[in-house]
Amino acid sequence: MLNFLIQFLTILITVLTWAILIRVLLSWVPNLSRDNPLVQLLMQITDPVLEPARRLIPPIGGLDLSPIVVILVLQLLERMLVSLI
Repeated sequence: MLNFLIQFLTILITVLTWAILIRVLLSWVPNLSRDNPLVQLLMQITDPVLEPARRLIPPIGGLDLSPIVVILVLQLLERMLVSLI
């Protein structure tokens, strides 16, 4: 049962990491509306983890570094979970 839970959490972390990466890439697309259903879905998925990081890490030179920090923390968490198996 514990292995199943760890595998589920690692899949969840992987999906969240990809969602953050896709959101970052889409932020580079000019004239992409926030009303776009894909953008709204990505925001709903990623905002709960990105917003606390944004409050802790201010933008540096206009760059939002919170996605990088969140992805690093997620990868660290995933490695810790996998080491439990």
